[in-house]
Amino acid sequence: MKSIAHAAPDVDVQAAPKLHKRNVALDRARTFLTLVVLLHHAVIPYTYFGHTDPTSWIGFDGVVLATDSFFMAMFFFLSGLFVWPGLGHKPWLIFLRDRLLRLGLPFVVCAVTVIPLAYWAIELRHTPGTSFGEFWRKTMTVGPWPAGPIWFVWVLMAFDVTASLLYRISPRLLDPINRLSLKGFERPSKFWLFLVVGSALLYLPLLVYFGQNRWFEFGPFSVQASRVLLYASYFFIGAGIGAAQLESGVLSAHGRLTERRWFWTGVTLIPYAMMWVMIYVKRQVIGNPDPLPSWYLAIYGTFFVLFSASILFAILAYFLQSKASGPTLLDRMQADAYGMFLVHYPIVLWLQYWLFDMDLPAIAKAAIAFFATVALSWAATAVLRKIPGAKYVL
Repeated sequence: MKSIAHAAPDVDVQAAPKLHKRNVALDRARTFLTLVVLLHHAVIPYTYFGHTDPTSWIGFDGVVLATDSFFMAMFFFLSGLFVWPGLGHKPWLIFLRDRLLRLGLPFVVCAVTVIPLAYWAIELRHTPGTSFGEFWRKTMTVGPWPAGPIWFVWVLMAFDVTASLLYRISPRLLDPINRLSLKGFERPSKFWLFLVVGSALLYLPLLVYFGQNRWFEFGPFSVQASRVLLYASYFFIGAGIGAAQLESGVLSAHGRLTERRWFWTGVTLIPYAMMWVMIYVKRQVIGNPDPLPSWYLAIYGTFFVLFSASILFAILAYFLQSKASGPTLLDRMQADAYGMFLVHYPIVLWLQYWLFDMDLPAIAKAAIAFFATVALSWAATAVLRKIPGAKYVL
């Protein structure tokens, strides 16, 4: 189940909307990543990684390797950008109340409704005839109780609570990161190196110790063991950038990052290619052992960290320099992006359930699953947001 549980979330890039002019570039980046999440889940059954359909296509393996290696870290990064200003302008309890409303309530509702409905499709593939009521009772009482993609929501809430406590200790705690961000206006490579080294120090030891597949689980509360500190590093580094003078730092639309967007795109290709080399070594040279040797995990994890940081810079450079006048498709979708994340999982799994027995090539099945998931989850979110009070949550 965990191979299809990597997805993304409420990246509230405007945690304090009354205090900041909306950053269109970051809004578009967030919405783009939400679509990447839907694409990720739409193609997984047709890959070597999650081959649960009779058909497959090697190109989807390339898609999944890329998306799984960066988009969750990037979502946490974007989620952290406006946390520090929000804490500075909201009373502590008000901030926590807002996070519970925006994150805690959707997590609880989805954990007992949306997620069981999604995994019922998988249960029916293995045990035909199981009623939803029977499956729901088993999930709630006996387990397992998978979280699917909404694991992100409770982890983000935990990071927000941690940030609020750290802010009470010292509002200037992230000043060193912010100063480095200001230097990154002219030298983004220095900040990139900081991101690589900082995330590697927190990620590689856990990866070597726990391996790639270990998850911490307690009911619907789950998180990938090797990546929890990686995600924390991206969240708090993002918070450091946003602590002050966001427009004057590494993410300035007028900084060197945007001028060298093609350079960062090229840099991204090197660690991505090396991850494929390591996958070849794992399968063809060392025979796919379980557990994987520590040396292998350390080398692969290093390329993973390099790719994650590089593609984050490449994507942000593209959106920060984009001169497209709105409203674009991403602008129109922006308000519904979080809701689309919350409701898309049962939609995509049931579409894949119905497509399973159809005599179609993998590319056709994935295209149907992706575009239908986008359309249906967008429509469902638009309807849900018409419920009184729902816009404060979705």
